[in-house]
Amino acid sequence: MTLISEKDFKQFYIENFSAVRMFIYSKCSDIYLAEDIAQESFVRLWKNKDKVILSKARAFVFTVSGNLFLDHMRHEKVKNSYKNGFEIKFDTSDPHFILEMDEFKLKLEETIMGMPEGARVVFLLNRIEKMTYSQIAESLDLSVKAIEKRMQRALEIMSTLKFNK
Repeated sequence: MTLISEKDFKQFYIENFSAVRMFIYSKCSDIYLAEDIAQESFVRLWKNKDKVILSKARAFVFTVSGNLFLDHMRHEKVKNSYKNGFEIKFDTSDPHFILEMDEFKLKLEETIMGMPEGARVVFLLNRIEKMTYSQIAESLDLSVKAIEKRMQRALEIMSTLKFNK
C-alpha cells in the first residue's frame, strides 16, 4: 500500500491534470470551469494524500471531479430558479396529477441520493451524461465489468422505487 508522497503527487498531477480537465470540459464546454474543477480535484487529492493509495489516485480524482461538476450543476440550477424569480406557471393538467408527479420526483431524487456513491456516479454518468460503460470505465480507471456491476446495483435500487397512490 503506497500512499502519495509530494514527488508522487507532482508526477501524478503532470500526467493526469489535462485528462481530468478534458473530462470535465467534455461535460460543460467551459474551459474555465473545467480548469477550476480539475484544480479543486487535485487540491482534494492533496488534502487526502495520507488516505488515498497511489494506485487509486486516478479513480479518486475523476470521481471527485465528476462529483464537483454535479454539485456545480445543482448549484446553477438553484441559482437559475431564484434568478428567474418566483414565477407561477399555470398548467391545465389535472392538479392531482401534478402533485403526484412532484411527489414521485422527490422519491426519485431521494432514491438516487441514497445509492452507494459508486453506483450513483455510474448511474448518473450513464443515464444523465449519456456516457457509455467504456467511457465511464476509462474515466474512473475501472474495468467495464466493474461499471456493469455498479450499474446493476443502481438499477436494482431503482427497481425498488414505487409510487403509492
